[in-house]
Amino acid sequence: MPAGPKVKISRALGIAITPKAARIMERRSFTPGQHGLARKKSPSTFKMQLMEKQRLKAMYNVPENQLRYYYEKATHSHESTGTALLALLETRADAAVYRMGFARTIYAARQYIAHGHFSINGRRVYTPSHPLKVGTVISVNEKSKNHPQIVEALTHSGSVVVPEYYEVNKVKMEGRLIAKPLRDQIPVKLAEQHIVEYYSR
Repeated sequence: MPAGPKVKISRALGIAITPKAARIMERRSFTPGQHGLARKKSPSTFKMQLMEKQRLKAMYNVPENQLRYYYEKATHSHESTGTALLALLETRADAAVYRMGFARTIYAARQYIAHGHFSINGRRVYTPSHPLKVGTVISVNEKSKNHPQIVEALTHSGSVVVPEYYEVNKVKMEGRLIAKPLRDQIPVKLAEQHIVEYYSR
């Protein structure tokens, strides 16, 4: 079976954005294409900045206009712009659903919310980018608690490490944002300063 687009994106960016990509990249860690193994040339500063930005977009499944919006919002934060940017992305509804183990991928989390399977503080939401504040509860709607893919994700969530700023009740199928994410708690491995430099050019 040929590798899907997300696998090719993962290999090109050097990050696994789906479980399938992670499995394939264990065997083929080089970039796609017939010259993938030979590409050893040191990237330029701009290329490194662009690569980190593309990685962040793929990790959170956000389009360019939304990422730029979050960057602009982060520049007005009292903390470092890079940390504020990651915290804004990490507290989106789709990121919360993914981190809590209700979805196997960020892409699935986005789809489940768009289809109305989740509520925030008791109100059904359809917007994956809906922001969560400290104390916000996100839960699987009653009629969606038997959704096979959500149930499957929870079944396999034993290996999922839930970040410290979230708490999850698997029995109730709900989770809560209990604190603002700190940089060393956010499970994202990239140099966010490159992204800040990219947008501040």
